Amino acid sequence: MLSSFANDDDNTLPSPRLSCYKQPMSVAKLPKLTPIEIGWRSDPHLPVIPLAMEVRQAGCAAPHAHPRGQLIYASRGVMRVVSGTEVLVVPPSQAVWVPPDVEHEVYFPGEVSLRNLFLERGVSGRLPDQCTILKVSPLLRELILKAVTIGESYLPESAGYRLMTVLIDELCQAEPTELRLPMGHDERLQRAIEKMVADPGAVETIEALASVACTTPRTLARLFVRETGLTFGAWKKRLILQEAIERLASGQNVTTVAFDLGYQSLSAFIEMFRQSLGASPGQYLKDTPPM
Repeated sequence: MLSSFANDDDNTLPSPRLSCYKQPMSVAKLPKLTPIEIGWRSDPHLPVIPLAMEVRQAGCAAPHAHPRGQLIYASRGVMRVVSGTEVLVVPPSQAVWVPPDVEHEVYFPGEVSLRNLFLERGVSGRLPDQCTILKVSPLLRELILKAVTIGESYLPESAGYRLMTVLIDELCQAEPTELRLPMGHDERLQRAIEKMVADPGAVETIEALASVACTTPRTLARLFVRETGLTFGAWKKRLILQEAIERLASGQNVTTVAFDLGYQSLSAFIEMFRQSLGASPGQYLKDTPPM
């Protein structure tokens, strides 16, 4: 039986992107947001165009890209950003940077206070050239919230303009964080991932997943590293972290989340969370009401 997998590594077939990873409800049933035209506006006198929105259980009408770079920040609530074969789950302590011309989709499983910053292409070049999750410091948060109160009604050399330049400088210094979840293209890998995503708390061995993927454990382990840059164990831990963040943000208590996600003790779950993200679950999701 194993001989039929001898050349598995040469059998990489392109497949469609995993459909938006996993949503709390069918993506088809989510209300669709009207496309935001600000991202296409070109005006060097407006290096930053802020936009505030209140969103509840909605998503993009379609994958899209625009000439301006976009910082997507939820001052309240959790959002999910899909770009290429990567999924990024983002709590209020972080934001997603989307460079110009990079296709992406955004979904909001609950109530979200959304604060967007659209950056002129020349300014965007100072930030990463790929989708990146950035930590939002207290200062950066306050600058973002102040910027959306100013909107686009500022002139060059005005106080509002100077605040936007300080905001850009602070944004360029924001520390990246690793909560991206790469999906990969290989069909065998995607079959294994779909199994894990369906029940993140299941104790899946790589041997069991290899059977689902119609490959060998050794090949599946190599596919995880080659396609996602993560080992099987590291990918599984990141899936659990993303799932935990969404569940905790929706109001579930830490104990329920820990046991649902396969942990035998609350202390083990909290320690894993702290070691991975630098804070306990309660500290990580701590937030203040938006301005």
